[in-house]
Amino acid sequence: MSNGKLKLGIPKGSLEKSTIELFQKAGWRISVSSRNYFPSIDDGELTCALIRAQEMAHYVESGVLDVGLTGLDWVLENDSQVEFICDLVYSKVSTQKAKWVLAVPENSPIKTLEDCAGKTISTELVGFTRNYFKEKNIPVNVEFSWGATEAKVVEGLVDAIVEVTETGSTIRAHGLKIIHTLLETNTKLIANRKSMDDPWKRAKIRQIALLLRGALNAENLVGIKMNVPKDAIDAVMEILPSLTAPTISELYGTNWFSIESVISEAIVREIIPRLIEVGADGIIEYPLNMVVGRGDVLA
Repeated sequence: MSNGKLKLGIPKGSLEKSTIELFQKAGWRISVSSRNYFPSIDDGELTCALIRAQEMAHYVESGVLDVGLTGLDWVLENDSQVEFICDLVYSKVSTQKAKWVLAVPENSPIKTLEDCAGKTISTELVGFTRNYFKEKNIPVNVEFSWGATEAKVVEGLVDAIVEVTETGSTIRAHGLKIIHTLLETNTKLIANRKSMDDPWKRAKIRQIALLLRGALNAENLVGIKMNVPKDAIDAVMEILPSLTAPTISELYGTNWFSIESVISEAIVREIIPRLIEVGADGIIEYPLNMVVGRGDVLA
């Protein structure tokens, strides 16, 4: 039986701010103190802890935490036995999956993975990198990097690096070239397997997943509402996109209708003038916190 508290891990570091903002859009307010690793949250059923993404899977697997957010890369690095709940792609942090790549100097004789045989590679993702080359029967020496990984290969301290990147621009800026992609990774909501066997905890974890996914669905979308005379409805409908179909309701005692829809924020500035031109009036644009569909419900 549950004790009525679910222990949630918030990733400390680069994802911390965006994670807290995501939870706020999903309906939870998390307050962080600079001197405290245990933020407060306005939900009596949740407690929070700030944990480095690199360690999150370990603490979730051990049961110190019931659920947390971290990258697939760190789950694989720690070989953690956790339950994958759902993907959470933070569009404000990254518009694409991050990649762990093998990179070498432009003038390096290393052209392929096989050319790394007998070479020294520096990376923060040591365990995964060792296993990756071992599975391909390529003997390499893998060293842990505490930071400034690109500099190590530029200065000739190592032969190659395995580093995380989104676009590759930083790697190229250091005069390096990418030889191979070892792993694509993204943020995941993970849970302790025993916690998922507890009916109350499982329901709470699914609630969190549903609302976080709904908050992510709403990113870059806005609601739009307007009044339209009856003879302009067809013209407005030709302009107005929608997730499904716009909502149309008759205004009492008039020949006008209210039309409401959800659209991409990027096209608002393009379509509002066109809507006005065909007869729409009183147009309101408003932000969305969540867009939740039946497809977001976990099995």
